[in-house]
Amino acid sequence: MQQLRARRRAQGMKLVQFWVPDVRSPEFLAEARRQSLAVANSPQEAEDQAFIDSLSIDPWTEENGR
Repeated sequence: MQQLRARRRAQGMKLVQFWVPDVRSPEFLAEARRQSLAVANSPQEAEDQAFIDSLSIDPWTEENGR
């Protein structure tokens, strides 16, 4: 591992480590479900989804320059 890190540093790379949520934890799953249900049951759900859809890009369609 030391040799790999030394090679990467010689290539101008820098090691960065950070913490992310464990998406397999019961707490994460419960909170994701809670938030999803809150959005789904919101009075402006259709408007919110339309906004998200307008920002989404499907890389497999011709309409997106592919």
